[in-house]
Amino acid sequence: MRALAGPGPAHDELTISGPTERSLTVHAARLPGDVSRGAVLVLHDTSDLRRLERVRQEFVTNVSHELKTPLSVIKACVETLLDGAADDPAYRVSFLQQISDQGERLHALILDLLSLARIESGTEVFEFRNVPLQPVVTACLERHGARAEAKQQVLEAIGPNGEAPDETGISIWADEEAVSEILDNLVDNAVKYTPYGGRIKVRWSAGADQVCLEVEDNGIGIPEGDLPRIFERFYRVDKARSRELGGTGLGLSIVKHLTQAMNGSIMATSQVGKGTVFSVRLPVASAA
Repeated sequence: MRALAGPGPAHDELTISGPTERSLTVHAARLPGDVSRGAVLVLHDTSDLRRLERVRQEFVTNVSHELKTPLSVIKACVETLLDGAADDPAYRVSFLQQISDQGERLHALILDLLSLARIESGTEVFEFRNVPLQPVVTACLERHGARAEAKQQVLEAIGPNGEAPDETGISIWADEEAVSEILDNLVDNAVKYTPYGGRIKVRWSAGADQVCLEVEDNGIGIPEGDLPRIFERFYRVDKARSRELGGTGLGLSIVKHLTQAMNGSIMATSQVGKGTVFSVRLPVASAA
């Protein structure tokens, strides 16, 4: 109506609600002539652009929040020490420990942000080769063994068909460092969210062209409504618990991007109170 009423063109943005929300930019221009014969409409689907804008805004908000929290703690501790707590050995050690812990948290967050940025931009360099899975899994379980033992958890590797893994097992076509990072993130999460006395299994099997690598735990599980979003950056099912356990909120996003960069895929299944299974599929190594 604005285009028909005035001499110049008009434009507006529309949002169409439904199962999938759509955003449209509408440009309208009146047809020439003394008597209006109508208008020309041009519609642009800007749904993807608006979605990316929301993702960017959420990312900036989340990064700001994740950086602000440890910085606020560090600032408060330093101010308290300067106000006299530094003269009391008991208080001094407590506040310095908090500063150290929050500094480590910031360091981990920055490393994860840089890693994710490199993967997403395509600047991460991967060295593809035949990677035997058994040694990579064994090394991962050794790295996390002390933490699991402290919680009286059982960490175990299970080879194809349920038998004990051996040195001549299945190989994948991948970057070994990237596979180790994927496993570290998944096993780290399993240890964090599995209660005392729990069990964590890493198993694998080969198909015609892919290897399925699974990390299964009998931990707290993930609600069904949260499963579609767990690979988003900074998405946390339980924000307070995740921060208490020291996560950056980027681990699963890094896992997803690394897996996709190696022509693989990842999915998760879970039941609240019964546990979670993360399944990573990567190309099987050639026989040559």
